Amino acid sequence: MLQAIKSHTVVSLFYTLKQNDAQGEVIEIVNKEEPALFLIGVGSLLPKFEDNLEGLTKGGQFEFKLNAEEGYGEIDPEAVGEIPLDSFKDENGKIFELLKEGAILNMRNSQGGIVPGRVVKIGVEIVEMDFNHPLAGMNLHFSGEILDVRLASNEEVEHRHAHGPGGHHHH
Repeated sequence: MLQAIKSHTVVSLFYTLKQNDAQGEVIEIVNKEEPALFLIGVGSLLPKFEDNLEGLTKGGQFEFKLNAEEGYGEIDPEAVGEIPLDSFKDENGKIFELLKEGAILNMRNSQGGIVPGRVVKIGVEIVEMDFNHPLAGMNLHFSGEILDVRLASNEEVEHRHAHGPGGHHHH
């Protein structure tokens, strides 16, 4: 009896993620040789992504769409901020080489957490950054196949992620 995907199962799968639909621009490809390992039911994945996989078994194929709201949310204009250029300089007043338009830089928010932001524009005194998720505002189209499904161990559930071969942590 094949194990079906449900809460607290570990799923190994590969997929192609495209924008909008099957004809859309490719955003990400996870290939069969290096599949993704997901622990279902602990809140680490998009809920709608999990819903669409539920009940599938090894060898099962899937194809589904998530609209922006079910994916990474709509674009939040409030998530665009201006940061003083001085924040990007070292102690000698030299600007970090990493600072380029389009670069994704990890910034610290007021709570001390790390938030990735995309550099939109570099001005004379300020840098405009966009902290929206890169996939915000996008409709997502997933298609792929389930390679394996197994029950998660208690340890995996406790740590909220799957432990792959060799202990690699994929997020």
